[in-house]
Amino acid sequence: MIVMIELEFRRLKHDRTEVYTRSIQPILWLVIYGSTMSAIKAIPTHGIPYIDYITPGVLIQSTTFTSIFYGLIIVWERESGILKKLLVTPTSRYSIVIGRSMASSIRALFQALIIIPIALLIGVKFFQNIAYFTLAFLIIFFASGGFAATSIFIASFLKTRERFMGIGQAITFPLFFSSSALYPIELMPPILKELALFNPMSYIVDSVRGLIITGNLTNLSIDLIAIAIFNFIAFTAASINIKRIIE
Repeated sequence: MIVMIELEFRRLKHDRTEVYTRSIQPILWLVIYGSTMSAIKAIPTHGIPYIDYITPGVLIQSTTFTSIFYGLIIVWERESGILKKLLVTPTSRYSIVIGRSMASSIRALFQALIIIPIALLIGVKFFQNIAYFTLAFLIIFFASGGFAATSIFIASFLKTRERFMGIGQAITFPLFFSSSALYPIELMPPILKELALFNPMSYIVDSVRGLIITGNLTNLSIDLIAIAIFNFIAFTAASINIKRIIE
């Protein structure tokens, strides 16, 4: 697992282009959409300025999308034979999935570290507590691993990168819009409220918003349990199915 994380560090050291280009979309969400809706004040956000309210959502959207599309690397590794070599080593399938997923989390953290200074520049007021910030980044790290494992699970059913791209795009925005990333869940239509209860992104956004924006940790324990259950299911499913990738 450590070797896979180190490999990801090396990839980022030699080529950070993807991290920079993937940051453009979340920055636009914050700078254009967030600033506009904040000025209009059309969405009630429990007394929090709208630009502050959506910052955790945009942050999680960015890191989640990075992890969801990590399966593309797995598909490429299958085509190049790297994954087959990994599977014949004594390393367990569970370790391979965790290692590849945590490597994706490293990439997601770098993504988050680019967005935070931009949010500060446009006036987002963060809750000033270093322990809360550290916990928020740990949540982002482990939750990104869960989405990367989900990505590996999806990749086990798809044989080409083109098909994976289509599926990835089909699930990312529904995840985003059926969570509390852009508006409170109580404002959603009834069917979306039900979906939001089963959407892991809702719990990730809620916990990070409490830690870095409001300082309100009332729901933190429930959020952490939901994220842990999601990660367990994702890692287990990906570990069971990873051999399908090379079949």
